[in-house]
Amino acid sequence: MAELVAVIASTHHPFYYRASRATGEDRPPFADAWVAKIEKFRETLTRARPDVLVMVGSDHFHQLWLDNMPQFLVGKAPFYDANFYNEEREFGLPRMLLTGHEELSAHVLRQGLDAGFDLAFSNELRIDHSITCPIITLRPEADLPIVPVYTNIFAPPLPRPRRFVQLGRALREMVESWPSDQRVAVIGTGHLSLELGGPRQFGDHGPDPEFDRRAVEWIANGDIEGCLSEVTLDSLHRPGNATHGFMDFMLMMGVAGEGVRADHADTLDLLHTMEAYFTWYPKGADA
Repeated sequence: MAELVAVIASTHHPFYYRASRATGEDRPPFADAWVAKIEKFRETLTRARPDVLVMVGSDHFHQLWLDNMPQFLVGKAPFYDANFYNEEREFGLPRMLLTGHEELSAHVLRQGLDAGFDLAFSNELRIDHSITCPIITLRPEADLPIVPVYTNIFAPPLPRPRRFVQLGRALREMVESWPSDQRVAVIGTGHLSLELGGPRQFGDHGPDPEFDRRAVEWIANGDIEGCLSEVTLDSLHRPGNATHGFMDFMLMMGVAGEGVRADHADTLDLLHTMEAYFTWYPKGADA
């Protein structure tokens, strides 16, 4: 059976690519510290030696719209185009062509349906920065095949937080039941407190530092039940109008497991958001 060698969760700031490559007067004062943290984080994936990446993210109304909004969608294409024009224009992100892993996609879809998740799928999925940014930070060579999994964190009615955790637990079972000798890393990306277009967007840190502190504590300690006891669809409005992206972090906690402490946990206060990076090694760092 396939081996789950790493579970990784991170934020996906779209300006990292531009900031990390800038030079001279164009280089932001925080760029060196940011790059240092990312390079340390990147090593946690490199150390796991994965053959394929399952990438959990959320479409930012680029391809999925209100005429057809799946709650959970799996890509099953041989290749994925990225990014979208506005991401190239606004964030300086590059055009990318990523290879898909059709066999694992098909396995996830079949096993997901059998486990009670009515997963949507797409053979023509184009992916955006929620998936490409973690690839840029963790595997800039972009040389590993991927299985993209999109969640709905934007368009109500949303799945409840517990459903994200349940999908994370099921996703781990799907990966570990795949009849293959491949080494798989599951990488998911979300937000801590986040405000977009509101009065708290451009502060010196995330809009709700206390929520960020509690969130990092829940994730780093694998405190799923403690998190679920406090986080609801309604409560996620308070830390910022885009904080529902935290449910993707909760999904990754489900993959990692209840009470499992992260092997790597790091954060960075960066302008209007707190960046956060977590890695778990299910069978040990040297497996």
